[in-house]
Amino acid sequence: MGKLVARAYGIIDELLARRKGGREAGEPRKDDMLDVSLDNEDEWKNNNPVIDRNNIKGLIADLFVAGTDSSSTAIEWAIVELLQNPQSMQKVKDEFRRVLGTRTEESDISQLPYLQAVLKETLRLHPSVPMTYYKAEATVEVQGYIIPKGTNIILNIWAIHRKPDVWADPDRFMPERFMETDTNFFGKHPEFIPFGGGRRICLGLPLAYRMVHMVLASLLFHFDWKLPEGAEKDGVDMREKYGMVLHKETPLKALAIETYNRK
Repeated sequence: MGKLVARAYGIIDELLARRKGGREAGEPRKDDMLDVSLDNEDEWKNNNPVIDRNNIKGLIADLFVAGTDSSSTAIEWAIVELLQNPQSMQKVKDEFRRVLGTRTEESDISQLPYLQAVLKETLRLHPSVPMTYYKAEATVEVQGYIIPKGTNIILNIWAIHRKPDVWADPDRFMPERFMETDTNFFGKHPEFIPFGGGRRICLGLPLAYRMVHMVLASLLFHFDWKLPEGAEKDGVDMREKYGMVLHKETPLKALAIETYNRK
C-alpha cells in the first residue's frame, strides 16, 4: 500500500509541477482545484501549518480513490443488468451501430440517449452511495414537520429510488422510463438523486459522468458479453453488499468476446 500511495503522490506532484510551470510561463488560469491549491500554498505554509503539500496531495488522492470505486461498481451493475435484459443490451448495440464509428469518443455521449438511460436506470436501482446524511443549518418546516437547527438527517436514497408511488414497477430494470424525459443526475429531481443534491451534491459528479459513460460505452462497443454457463443456468446473484459503496455480494463473472477491430 505504501508503494501505491507513493506512486499516486508522485503523479500528483508531477501535475502540480506542470501546472506551476505553465503559470510561470504565462499560461491562462483554469481556476480549478490545482490553481486554488497553488494560489494558497504559500499562505497556508505561513498561517496554517496543518495544510501543506502532503495534505493537498492526500485530498486529491482521496477524491480519485472515492471516484474510482464508485465508478467501477456502477459499471459492474450496468453490465450485469444488461446481461439479464437482452432486449436492453440489443438496443444499446443498435444505438452504437447508428452513431459510432470505429471507436468511442467523449463527444459521442450526447448522441447516445439510450446508453444514458441505461446508466440512469442502473443508478436508480443501485445507487453507489445508498444512504447519506445532511445537517440542518436552520430550523425549517418540511411538509408539516419541524426540523430543528443542527438536526442530522439521514437520507435513504435507495428507498427513494424504489418508491412505488413515484416509479412504475420500481424493482424492474427498465431504461425506457428515462427516455423522452429531462430527469437527470444533477439534483433537480428529488425522486432521482444518486449523487445527492443541493450545495452538498457529489463533487465528483462531472468526473463520474464522463468516465462512467466512456468506460461503459467502450466495454459494450468493443465486446459482446455473456454469462458463464453456470450463471446462465442458475441465474445471477443480485444480492447487494453495503460498504463504502453498494457492491454486488458476489462479484460479476462474465465472458467478453471482442467484436470490433480497434486498430
